[in-house]
Amino acid sequence: MNIELRDPNIIMKLSRLGSFHQSRLSFLRSFLSEFKDWQYNRDLFDLDQEGYGTAVYSFKKKDRVYSLICYANKINDNERSDRVIATKWDAAFTLHDGVPLKEDIDRLRNEVPKQEVGRLSYKELTLSRANKSVRIFDHVVESLSNGNQPDLELLEKVGYLYRTTAVYGSGKFGLADRFRIKNREEINGPFRLEMMLVYLVRQFTFDQVNHVAKNRNPNSAVKLDPKICRNLGIGNSTGLGMAPFIVNHPTLLNNWILSREIALKKIREIKIVKTQDRDLFKDCVKSSLKNITSWNTESEYQLKKIKLLLKDIKKFINFLENEFDFQKDYPFNKIYLWLEKETCEECIEYVVSIMMEPFGDIVQPLVAQMSSEEEKYFNIPTERNVGDLKKILENKYSDILKINFNMEESNQKFWFISKNKEEPRLANRFEENGADLEQPLAIARDVKKLYERLSPLKNNLKINQFLIDNSDLRHVVRRAFIIEKFPYSEIQDNTIGENLVPIDMLRLKLSFFGALKFDPRSDKWLRICMFQGAPLPNELNDYDEQWVYKTHS
Repeated sequence: MNIELRDPNIIMKLSRLGSFHQSRLSFLRSFLSEFKDWQYNRDLFDLDQEGYGTAVYSFKKKDRVYSLICYANKINDNERSDRVIATKWDAAFTLHDGVPLKEDIDRLRNEVPKQEVGRLSYKELTLSRANKSVRIFDHVVESLSNGNQPDLELLEKVGYLYRTTAVYGSGKFGLADRFRIKNREEINGPFRLEMMLVYLVRQFTFDQVNHVAKNRNPNSAVKLDPKICRNLGIGNSTGLGMAPFIVNHPTLLNNWILSREIALKKIREIKIVKTQDRDLFKDCVKSSLKNITSWNTESEYQLKKIKLLLKDIKKFINFLENEFDFQKDYPFNKIYLWLEKETCEECIEYVVSIMMEPFGDIVQPLVAQMSSEEEKYFNIPTERNVGDLKKILENKYSDILKINFNMEESNQKFWFISKNKEEPRLANRFEENGADLEQPLAIARDVKKLYERLSPLKNNLKINQFLIDNSDLRHVVRRAFIIEKFPYSEIQDNTIGENLVPIDMLRLKLSFFGALKFDPRSDKWLRICMFQGAPLPNELNDYDEQWVYKTHS
C-alpha cells in the first residue's frame, strides 16, 4: 500500500501549522537521546549564601567537552523584566567550547551578564539569560528550608523556577560562527547547542534553590525531591521575533515538515502492527490526558482549542476502546482517516505526534535530515523561462493566487523592525505609520504580484531578462524555484491579512523545539515550558523515552 504525502496546500495553512505539537522528532527530545551516553558533571559551584556567584556544568565524551558557565547576580525586583529590552537578569549563561580556564571565567563574568552589550569570543557557542519566577522560587526556598517539599498545586500552575527571555547562537555578539562547528557529528541536528544550554540551565535552577534553602536553615533544610525536579522545566517568553525565521528559512522549514510527513506516511503504510507498539500508542494517548487537563492559560483563544482537543481526544479514546480493531490491516491509516473525518485540526496533529512514539526505527533516521544548508539553494536558475515559472506558481501556490490583494482586509498588516530593539513587529497599515519600512515577509502578496507581471509575457522569455526589469520580485522568484524542489517550504497563507494569528507561526516553530503547554498572552506572544517531565542529567543513560506523556505531579 502506498500512501501519498499530505497535500502542502492543507498542511501549510497557518491554522494547521499552529496546531502542531511536540513529537519524537522535536529537537529537545532528539537532543536528550543523542547525549544520553555523555558524561555529565558539575565542575564548579561557587555561590554565596543567597545563591549569587558562578557555576559550571559540562557534558563530556572522549575529547569533546561542552561547558555551561552560569553567573547569578543580585537584582532589584523593579529591574526584573521579561521584555527583550531588559538590561539586567537574575542569571546569565554561556555555553563554552571545551573546559573554561580561570581567565575565561573571569573574562566572561564581565561580558555575559551584559548580554547583547557584552562581547564574546569564538570559544563561546550560545548565550542566554533568565529570570526567576520570584513567587515560585521564594516559595520553594521557604518550604525546603523548613524541611518540607513545596506545594505541588502551586508548582503545577507555573511549571518552572526560571524562564529565559532569549537564547542566541550562530555568531551573534562575537559568538562562534556556525561554520566552525557545523560538521561536528554530535551537534548536527538543529538547535542542539541551544537545547543543551536550556537543559543545563534547568539543572542549575534546582541546585541554586537547594543551595539557598540549605544556607537559610542548615539544620532543617531538605533537598527538592527529584520527582518534583523532573516535573519542572524552564519557562520561556516568545514574541514576534521568532515568526520571520520560518519565512526566511524555506528549505529548513521544508525539512522539518517533510520529516514529519514521511514519518506519518510510513506509519500509515504499516500493514500489521505489533501488540507492544499498539499498546504503547494507546497508553501514550491515555496518559496524555493528564497533560491536556493540567494545561493552564487565561487565553480565551487557547482555552477554546484545549476544550475542543480534550473533547476530541476523549471521543478518540472511546473509538479506540470500543469500535476499533487493531488486528485489521493498516490500522494507523484507518485511524488517520477517522481523525480527519471526526476531529478538529488540533486533535489530528496531536495524535499524529503520538503515532510516532512506538516507531523509533522510522523516526530516528529522519532526525538526521532536519538540518539544511540554505545557501546551496540560493541561486536562481536564470536560464529557465517565464513559462516554467508560471507553471510553478500555478501548481505550488494555487490557493494564494486566489487571494484578492485589492481588498483592504488582505493588506491590513505589515511587518517592520522596531528601531529600539531591532526586533520584528506587526502593525496595521491603515492606522499606523511606517508601511514604507515594511519587511519582505508578505510572500503571498508578492507571489500574486509576480504572477500578474508574468501573465502577459511570452513563455519563452528567459528569467534573467525578466529580472532586469523586475528586480523588486527577485526574492519570490528565488522562492518559487525553491518550492519546486521543496514542497513544504512555504506557508500557504497570507501573512499580512486581517485574519492572521501570528502565534500560529510561533507555535509551529516551538512544536519542533519540543515546547509544551503553549500559553498565549495575546495573539503576538506566548509563554511555554521546555523539558517539563524530562529526565535529570544523572538519569540520561536510562530513562523512559515516552516521559513527555507521563508527567505526574
